[in-house]
Amino acid sequence: MTTVYDFSVKKPNGENVELKDYEGKVLLIVNTATKCGLAPQFQGLEKLYQTYKEQDFVVLGFPCNQFMNQEPVTDENMQEACQLNFGVTFPLFAKIKVNGSEADPLFKHLKKEQKGMLSSEVKWNFTKFLVNRNGEVVDRYSPQTEPEKIEKDIEKWLQNS
Repeated sequence: MTTVYDFSVKKPNGENVELKDYEGKVLLIVNTATKCGLAPQFQGLEKLYQTYKEQDFVVLGFPCNQFMNQEPVTDENMQEACQLNFGVTFPLFAKIKVNGSEADPLFKHLKKEQKGMLSSEVKWNFTKFLVNRNGEVVDRYSPQTEPEKIEKDIEKWLQNS
């Protein structure tokens, strides 16, 4: 069975990261955009990360410019821009595509495991995927779902695993 741990992603500097480095942790994987109207969610995501990181919880941010070009920041400046503007300290990776033939393999997997309401495609920035400690995609949340509304689910998976 394929899990999230079978994938590798790129840091903004182009360096490969094996997601198996996060094995045993509960993950919230999110496609992000700094110029999106939902960008204030960065603060809620950071709050979740700060609250639960000592319990092996990590938010993984994947900047995406596929939705109305709302991510103009370059990979090189992403972590700094998100730190300055939103206080983000959780890991941000290189910009990716989440839909279409060029979609990142990780997001193809996430969408296959947890389909959306009408289709499996990611509808907008800040779609969130919750992954348990075994690397299984256990839930998907719409872009409008505020991070604090996911907190109970995160707590459940931190305790159950």
